[in-house]
Amino acid sequence: MTRWRLATRGDVAAVVALLADDALGTTRESADLAPYLAAYDAMQDEAGNQLIVGEADGRVVATYQLTFISGLSLKATRRAQVESVRVAADLRSRGIGAALMADAEARARAAGCGLIQLTTNRDRAQAHAFYVREGYQPSHVGFKKPL
Repeated sequence: MTRWRLATRGDVAAVVALLADDALGTTRESADLAPYLAAYDAMQDEAGNQLIVGEADGRVVATYQLTFISGLSLKATRRAQVESVRVAADLRSRGIGAALMADAEARARAAGCGLIQLTTNRDRAQAHAFYVREGYQPSHVGFKKPL
């Protein structure tokens, strides 16, 4: 059984390991924890920015980041943005991802959100199929630009 909780600073190394444990992550993440710890500290100072971990048998087995966004569009609908969704490679296809998304949705509802959204790399075909199975619609095209 996975228990979902707010991450602590002590979880950062495990979260980074999850982020690095896939084809895209191995090229994007670093072994130097200093920038990740600084980012975690900054996230703690930002209202509406949560790093969540799933823990099973004392091991961090999943993670996601949830950010709450207030805005004027869609009749001022508050939304939740889900990012950095990861489940340990050896535990995939066991329902942890579905439980993760259910936890994110429950937290979003509790924060007064009427919409939950996410982006995913276009090369993650299995992730796309998973999100569609979970009821998410590929309704938008996203763009990113490094600054």
